[in-house]
Amino acid sequence: MGTDAAIDTLRGDYTGERIASLANAVYLRLMTPLGSWWGDTALGSRLHELAREKDVPRIRRLAAQYAEQALAPLLTDGRARAVTVTAAQPHDGRCILHVTVTDATGQQQTYTHPVRVA
Repeated sequence: MGTDAAIDTLRGDYTGERIASLANAVYLRLMTPLGSWWGDTALGSRLHELAREKDVPRIRRLAAQYAEQALAPLLTDGRARAVTVTAAQPHDGRCILHVTVTDATGQQQTYTHPVRVA
């Protein structure tokens, strides 16, 4: 696996460090609205749609489902062996996704991704 320039998930900017993980792939797939990137219209998620939804319990399930759909290409292209998404909903205008990815080498990486809800 090669290295990528690390992205600061809070600022959305490069950190200047190099990483050999799927962190950037996970971040970009969750943050990019589905169909909006010219290079690959299949890249992205529907998570941005939840910003208009009420902070109700079904949103937690929907957010996890949208994240799983967005990360599925990591499995089909062989970059990951497994992807698990769970969601917590503190009812403060956001849903917190906990994403665990087992990469092709068998190493597990865990990422936390906030999703804004109304």
